[in-house]
Amino acid sequence: MELVFGLVTGVLFGFLLQRGQVLRYDVQLGALRLKDMTIVKFMLSHIMVAMVGIYLLNDLGLVKLSLKATVVGANALGGLIFGLGWGLVGYCPGTSLGAVGEGRLDALAAIAGMLVGAGIFARAYDGLLPTVYTWGDYGKITLAGVLGVNHWLVIAILIVAFAAILRFIERKGL
Repeated sequence: MELVFGLVTGVLFGFLLQRGQVLRYDVQLGALRLKDMTIVKFMLSHIMVAMVGIYLLNDLGLVKLSLKATVVGANALGGLIFGLGWGLVGYCPGTSLGAVGEGRLDALAAIAGMLVGAGIFARAYDGLLPTVYTWGDYGKITLAGVLGVNHWLVIAILIVAFAAILRFIERKGL
């Protein structure tokens, strides 16, 4: 049943990516050049919905959160590699798969890059553990936990902040 749920939500997310027009190369390039905020608007909207949904389901006991450790070194290195790949091929992982689904075969370069990168990471993982995975290891933390407040307060503040960012972007016509 979990696999069916994963498939359904994956197809739904892909549909929303396509409908939001974030699969288009020109939108991806516009985001990288800070000229088109379609992707930012799409992601902020989804983050707001997901924050509320995940924490509501968690509070109702329907799901259990599985926090991963916050490791600044690994996050910084991963973000750098992700950003370089996105900048080089013009697609991020989700949008590359969606673009291929739309028939844009240039996105196959991104998929090939992801597969090669995953293979390199798998081979380098043991060497990264004593180095990159120790730089800035804060363990399993949340913003609410660090601040010592209820998670709904943090969610409310983030939603107000994200809504303000979305409004600003809309007013600027981006």
